[in-house]
Amino acid sequence: MECAACGRANDADARFCAGCGSKLANTCPSCGHENAADANFCNRCGTGLGSAPLPSAEPAPDQREARRLATALFIDLVGFTPFTEQHDPEEVRAMLMRYFDVAREVVTRFGGEID
Repeated sequence: MECAACGRANDADARFCAGCGSKLANTCPSCGHENAADANFCNRCGTGLGSAPLPSAEPAPDQREARRLATALFIDLVGFTPFTEQHDPEEVRAMLMRYFDVAREVVTRFGGEID
């Protein structure tokens, strides 16, 4: 991969330029996906990554606006404040870490993501 800052050729799997230390990937501001340094658009979500020319006004047939259903899950830990007042901070942290591990496992099992 060629560095956009200094022009040096780098290994394909390099994340920073061996010559000047510049980052070699464009991180998408919308989805956070890392793209090649010379990419104009994110190859995951299509968001523009810089000063690329604007796409035509008519989107490609497979990129037209579509309704997507989403589910948001909110969980409240009832009694958490009194629990933290009565337990050592390390115990509280251990309980929360176990909780988040189990929650992540269950949500992932059903195809969800934790943000």
